[in-house]
Amino acid sequence: MPDEAATGPDRTITDEQEHEQQHVSLLYDRLDGLRRYAQSRLASVLLETGGTPQARSERESFTQMYSEDIAKYDAAENGLCFGRIDLDPEELEAGATAADARRYVGRVGILDEDDDYEPLLLDWRAPLARPFYLATTASPEGVTRRRHIRTRSRRVTGIADEYLDLEAAQRAGVAGTARGVAGESALLTALNAARTGHMADIVETIQSEQDAIIRSNHKSVMVVQGGPGTGKTAVALHRAAYLLYTYRQQLAKSGVLIVGPNATFLDYIGQVLPSLGETGVLLSTVGDMYPGVTATQQDSLETGAVKGSLDMVAVLKQAVRDRQSVPRKPITIPFDTYTVTLDRKIVSRARGRARSSRRPHNLARPLFVSAAVEALADQFAANLGANVLGGSNLLSREDVADIRDEMRQDSALMAAIDEYWPRLSPQQVLTDLLQSPERVDSAAPDLTPRQRALLHRDRHTGFSAADAPLLDELAELLGVDDAAERDRADREWRAQIEDAQGALDILTGSAPQDLEDELDPEILMAYDLVDASQLAQRHEMRQQLTAAERAAADRTWTFGHVIVDEAQELSAMAWRMLMRRIPNRWMTLVGDTAQTGDPAGSSSWQSVLEPYVANRWKLTELTVNYRTPSEIMAVAQDVLAAIDPDQSVPRSVRDSGSVPWARRVSREGLTAEVRARVAAETGPGLVAVIASEDTVADYRHLHGGSVSVLSVREAKGLEFDSVVVVEPAAIVGDSPRGMNDLYVALTRATQRLGVVHSEALPEVLSKLTPPA
Repeated sequence: MPDEAATGPDRTITDEQEHEQQHVSLLYDRLDGLRRYAQSRLASVLLETGGTPQARSERESFTQMYSEDIAKYDAAENGLCFGRIDLDPEELEAGATAADARRYVGRVGILDEDDDYEPLLLDWRAPLARPFYLATTASPEGVTRRRHIRTRSRRVTGIADEYLDLEAAQRAGVAGTARGVAGESALLTALNAARTGHMADIVETIQSEQDAIIRSNHKSVMVVQGGPGTGKTAVALHRAAYLLYTYRQQLAKSGVLIVGPNATFLDYIGQVLPSLGETGVLLSTVGDMYPGVTATQQDSLETGAVKGSLDMVAVLKQAVRDRQSVPRKPITIPFDTYTVTLDRKIVSRARGRARSSRRPHNLARPLFVSAAVEALADQFAANLGANVLGGSNLLSREDVADIRDEMRQDSALMAAIDEYWPRLSPQQVLTDLLQSPERVDSAAPDLTPRQRALLHRDRHTGFSAADAPLLDELAELLGVDDAAERDRADREWRAQIEDAQGALDILTGSAPQDLEDELDPEILMAYDLVDASQLAQRHEMRQQLTAAERAAADRTWTFGHVIVDEAQELSAMAWRMLMRRIPNRWMTLVGDTAQTGDPAGSSSWQSVLEPYVANRWKLTELTVNYRTPSEIMAVAQDVLAAIDPDQSVPRSVRDSGSVPWARRVSREGLTAEVRARVAAETGPGLVAVIASEDTVADYRHLHGGSVSVLSVREAKGLEFDSVVVVEPAAIVGDSPRGMNDLYVALTRATQRLGVVHSEALPEVLSKLTPPA
């Protein structure tokens, strides 16, 4: 936290503000010029055709680069410049001017083309911009004044100064000091603003402990532990933007993955990175990380805990082995006017050969099929020799090989073989397993009867978030036999070349003969410049996807960096899936073990990370609560003490002036009281009603407009101006970690908190009093 800083009042229209308006206008003029240049170059590149493979690759790179530049400039339009730092003249080099002592900070970097490309605006991530966030009176880092510039559209609407040099403050006629966070005026304005339903970036008000995490160059797993309201999510998102800025070449190709707790949360944070000029990031929930599958079902907490346990690894392995069966009795199969017999001995030997390869199921299948066909062909040859050739087998090796080939083309025979080692998909195996109590009993003998019953479902209606890690595990166990896919891709490519050749033939045939005769032979026609293959490649290039889009469709994609929000909620199986996506183990995990609500989640970072990185991880902490006012934290801290007495309470930076309350009514009067309390919220901003999983449906009719009705699980990571918590005792009783859920529910509010209940309040809420 910064030390004391002399802070002047926000100013109205002054000479200083007019000066800043002139500079901001210049910056927007430069931004418009950069945007026009990028648009012009993009249009030019898209018009180019033909050329060598290298030229086509370069065009693709330029297309992506200019497209990203345009997106970045568009994103920087709102709040382009938000700050300035004035440096001590004695810290400058000899010959420096007054202009050199000023550094403007904003969303993107802009250079002055008329002055040896000196910086007109520093990107907030640039090293030279860092004193804007870190300078204090105790450690000014050469800064005498920090100025916050507020803009709307392209107009400067206000400025606020902080003097870090008290002599400079006295010369400016600023009296008194203000103790607190850096940019206190700007920060408190942002914190007290009404919520909009979408997270805003904090690029203007990043604090020193947040900045240290955002800019950390730690190259293994960094855990950011922080209580509610400490800005964990904002820090994670700004860290993503910083890493993409600092390691652009590395991360642009491999991509950055951000994992959030639910779709509502991802929608809530979805505008932050684009506002910072970064669009090449994949946002996903755990339930959507398996390509082609979207989590549409919700498991009970108990079922989710079973599916999230590492016990499921052995269950899934056995489920796959159970599909590698042997016939109970011999099967007679007609073949070429004769019959062959597929018996237990043949299948067992073929299965042994396939299993001994230790390949995944689908990749070992060709070995099984080959062994079975070979045994059946030998059997057929022996029978043919005995019954037709007078007891002597005169068939050559070539003859037997031909028999094997014919057997591979026989659909009835291959169907019989496939029955005992079928080609499987993860979706097929998991669906069949969960719908069959017999399959569950066979695959999970070490689970309790209760656990096996929790896994069973009567019919398949879709997958849950807890199923995605199971599908991913099965994909590893099954493998992908992509020979057919490669053949299909080859056929499609040949078809594209044929289509391209057809287009060129039409173009060639459409040229008037007399025109061709009149043209100078040195002048080349379009079909002289490109062949069918090049034209097809050009079409393919226009269909190129971004790294994030390619990663979303590719289960085996490995990312350059992974950020996980609410990381404490991930199950052991989810961690297995996630770690496959990040073999370099460069991760940022943000969370709070005191807020773990999922029974499959974790209460210890050490237990989560030790199997994957041993002790090569770093713990950092956020200690300041920016969201939750002190009045609410005074109530929540008793809940935290019941969860973990050793956890420290994050310090709130502000008071709201609103005292949290609790009102008890009859069970029959709950709904009416909640409705009345929601209706009484007439101020700006958002209101949330948070109830237990079992009762939240009773209040869904209140949802709409500025009112959200959520379970604790759905509210995770979100914030609202006002929160009404319904029946805390039911929330606590909902799960083994119900106290953690209550802590989450109480700390979603930025201004006002109320509790409506019919049952007795948990003892930890004894500080609550009836509303005034």
